[in-house]
Amino acid sequence: MGIGFGGFGGFGTGMGMFGVLFFLVFFVILAVIVINLVKGIGSWNRNNHAPRLSVTAEVTAKRMEVSHHNRVAGTDQYGHVTHSRYYVTFQVESGDRMELSVTGYEYGMLAEGDMGRLSFQGSRFLGFERFQ
Repeated sequence: MGIGFGGFGGFGTGMGMFGVLFFLVFFVILAVIVINLVKGIGSWNRNNHAPRLSVTAEVTAKRMEVSHHNRVAGTDQYGHVTHSRYYVTFQVESGDRMELSVTGYEYGMLAEGDMGRLSFQGSRFLGFERFQ
């Protein structure tokens, strides 16, 4: 009488289950990457086909999103990476508000309450010229 592993028909089935789970996780990760890539290309395409507009606007809010990641190789941590994203909310004359992603430089140059000429294309920030 032989000894079975795991009660599922022996060792071979256990490895088969591992293989199925491995490929399932692999395809889920691959699907997430493909979906994000398609969304990014769609957003880029919509912005490219949108008209370039310049409107009078006020800076109503600013926010920063910071993410931290540790670089790990095996059991050793060998680095820390921080990534910041910057967003500014503008209110146009009609009362509508839009939040646009900006560079760190633009973020630092803008203050809440600033009035000026906002240039944008779709959801793409092109510039802001402050009134004197």
